[in-house]
Amino acid sequence: MNSKAFREQIRDWLQDNFPAPAEGSEQNEEDAKLWLDRLIGKGWTAPGWPTAYGGGGLDDSQHRILLQEMAAIGASVPAGGMGMGLIGPTLLEFGTEEQKQRHLTRIVRREVRWCQGYSEPGAGSDLAGLTTRAEDTGDYFLVNGQKTWTSGANLADWIFALVRTDPDVPKHDGISFVLMDMHQPGITVRPIRLISGASPFCDTFFDDAVAQKEDLVGKLNQGWTVGKRLLQHERSSGLRVTAGAGASRRKSGDPMGELAKKYLGETEGKISEPAIRDMVLKHRMKQRSLQLTQARAREENQSGRVPAETTSIFKLVGSTLTRENADLQTRLMGFQGFGWDGDQFSEEERTATRSWLRSRAVTIYGGTNEVQMNIISKRVLGLPD
Repeated sequence: MNSKAFREQIRDWLQDNFPAPAEGSEQNEEDAKLWLDRLIGKGWTAPGWPTAYGGGGLDDSQHRILLQEMAAIGASVPAGGMGMGLIGPTLLEFGTEEQKQRHLTRIVRREVRWCQGYSEPGAGSDLAGLTTRAEDTGDYFLVNGQKTWTSGANLADWIFALVRTDPDVPKHDGISFVLMDMHQPGITVRPIRLISGASPFCDTFFDDAVAQKEDLVGKLNQGWTVGKRLLQHERSSGLRVTAGAGASRRKSGDPMGELAKKYLGETEGKISEPAIRDMVLKHRMKQRSLQLTQARAREENQSGRVPAETTSIFKLVGSTLTRENADLQTRLMGFQGFGWDGDQFSEEERTATRSWLRSRAVTIYGGTNEVQMNIISKRVLGLPD
């Protein structure tokens, strides 16, 4: 089927199946559930995954068309969390057939939540310095140690983790990648309260926790390769999303511009203050440039795999723009952008304050900005150590 015919087919299906909310309102819970069920039926919660594991089996061009047509009518694929963005693509590449059959279909159907066990109190940017141990008992691994900054661990059903299985070899060589059921006596989770007031991160403790042998991903003591590949998926997880960004932007307008007009006023339909108008426009141009560059990078790479150094560039620029976006939003709101509580601040203003506080974390998790700059300097610019 050619692209034009496929696009028409997608439009017809969306017209018949998307329960659009009323103008100016959000989709209600019943319609959201109906939409999710219909997407699952088509395999479109994971459009590019093989149909054998519940996916849609679309190629990159078809996937891009689907996202564009969804964005044009205000539809989207419900978020799939770390299952869809991180461990799913990793299992497709490194998992056994049994692992794929057992885990991927449940991820597609949104039946299970995953969290990531990477960072430790003494191993963050130097991840290979991790000390969480996994002892081979014959039938299973016995895991002891601690992970920190495990996003959503208090809600997760499974965790993918890097553990040390051989302490007597160079640190990068004695690491294995395992999956563990979070619902077991040997795992304790404690949320970390942040300055923003939320607790998306947790400390996770392993006290004789069990990792089954069939849940070893890749080869024993070669988990560093698997773990690095997963980080590339994390840093490039927004690439396909940007394919529909043009249509989505046309639909949603210019939120930052509207915010500036609301708090600073407008003259003849423009933001009143020229300096602020320039600031908003430059920020929007940066965002759009990143989206277009991400889309181009994916199209240029026929295999669909974006090189590691490229994902580092996107992670660095993307996290910086996220922080700048939060800074600009609070700046436009003025004093109202620093409200924490009280009737004098709207819900939008209180949310902006918390987003501003949390935006700093984006430059840390998934590899700090400093780590990304090191990777870029070595692998892109060829600078010496």
